[in-house]
Amino acid sequence: MNRELRKAVEEGLGAKHKSLPSWLFYDEKGDRIFQQIMHMSEYYPTRCEYEILDHHKEDLLRYFESQQSPFQLIELGAGDGLKTEILLRYLCSRHVRFTYRPVDISASVLEQLSRRLKKNLPELEIQPVNKSYYEAVGELHGDEKKVIFFLGANIGNFTPQEALAFLKNISVHLEGQGLALIGFDLKKDPRIIARAYDDEGGITKAFNINLLRRLNRELGAQFSLTQFDHYASYDPETGAARSFLVSLKDQDVPIAALKKTYHFAHWETINTEISQKYDLLMIEKTLSEAGLEIVDLFFDANHFFCDVLVKKSRQ
Repeated sequence: MNRELRKAVEEGLGAKHKSLPSWLFYDEKGDRIFQQIMHMSEYYPTRCEYEILDHHKEDLLRYFESQQSPFQLIELGAGDGLKTEILLRYLCSRHVRFTYRPVDISASVLEQLSRRLKKNLPELEIQPVNKSYYEAVGELHGDEKKVIFFLGANIGNFTPQEALAFLKNISVHLEGQGLALIGFDLKKDPRIIARAYDDEGGITKAFNINLLRRLNRELGAQFSLTQFDHYASYDPETGAARSFLVSLKDQDVPIAALKKTYHFAHWETINTEISQKYDLLMIEKTLSEAGLEIVDLFFDANHFFCDVLVKKSRQ
């Protein structure tokens, strides 16, 4: 992980327009802050997906059990799994034969998830996977039916081009009766989206700044946490919400592990996150180009969010 971390930071801060990948948010402290974000009144995605999974669990079970055969439920970017536990609890109550394989890059959040599920659902067969999305998908083998979850609008953390490439990768592993449930955050009132990424209580700011704290700890960087600020923007035309760290002065930051010093001009930014929002035409076009066919669409009551069930296209 440390080698991957060094590579990501060196490439991102060495670019003309500085950026850092959003997976750097998720160290142990970052996991705790993100759990706070999910409970913010401004942060609607978690509530929307809770509603979808709760209201449509019977519909999903019918699709999952269509062949009456055991399956692997593979959740990419599982996080703390609180939303998914709604469905897991229901599947267990119906004695469905499946293995739950939560995948996450954060070892601490996987440990937390596993400990809670073993207590709450002792009958559940769980196999945690501490890897990135791409690593986990690349290692999907075997003939057992696969149901892949990619929820929480994680697909939005890719640019549209990256999302298409990733979905093509998923489609390769959906042979036979394989299914995938993919969460898309929908375009809506721009003010609602803007508040979700820049709350008045400063929790999203703390989440962003914590990324620099991680680099100080793990790479011996010397970022002054008070000399960078959080800024979020949303473009309603493209659907791209972005988060930035903004340098509050002209400054040089040494990073010991890289043996380099990076210059930041006054007001220069580091792009730390993209969260792409979709409309239905974008979703249909992207899935079609990825070789995936829509089986069903599940919305929350406000149509803020959509979980899309797909299978491999028969072409």
